[in-house]
Amino acid sequence: MMQFRRRARNETIAPPVADEDSSETAESILIERAVAGDLTAFNQIVERYQSAVLTHCTAILRDPSLAEDVAQESMVKAWRSISGFRGESIRSWLMRIATNSCLDLIRQRARQATDSLDAQLTEPTPIWSTQSHDFSPEERSEQAELSDRLGAALARLPEEQRVALLMSDALGYEYHEIAEITDSAIGTIKSRISRGRARLRAELLADEQSREHFERYDRS
Repeated sequence: MMQFRRRARNETIAPPVADEDSSETAESILIERAVAGDLTAFNQIVERYQSAVLTHCTAILRDPSLAEDVAQESMVKAWRSISGFRGESIRSWLMRIATNSCLDLIRQRARQATDSLDAQLTEPTPIWSTQSHDFSPEERSEQAELSDRLGAALARLPEEQRVALLMSDALGYEYHEIAEITDSAIGTIKSRISRGRARLRAELLADEQSREHFERYDRS
């Protein structure tokens, strides 16, 4: 993972704390120096936690190459915001930044994820899988229109419902994985997903063209 070498103007760099000293006191000194703008101290923090952050991002994104990019981006964000650090666990702080960076990426891919939800929403009782179907050109056009409406409906969901729904139904995470990643109770995650699914289906059935699309497939 990258090391940060740029220094702020007039920055004073204190001697680094020895890597082998992992005591809380030594880490506190590193944090104090980093908060004050000491890039050498921040690099030592990065060295301590970069492996854990990368493992965390890989577990969320399930793509090692993508996870490495996001982990590095997370460290850049951490450096930019280190001055606002307020004395909590530095590991937890870094993990939260990494988690949010991963979730930001998942949100950016929401549009792509709608394709895997379209077919499932046409079922009388959605099975929420990623099975594929063979569609005629006309049906594909209808699917594209439904995808647009689904994307708009997803955007109207509360943020927590949308993230949980996409992680479960589009990306295939188990409830306990989503709970761990988002630091939420499993019951809360189940509720968010259930409410999100119900709201999506209700919104699409309330739209005349979408409802016609559903009814056509329900009869087939």
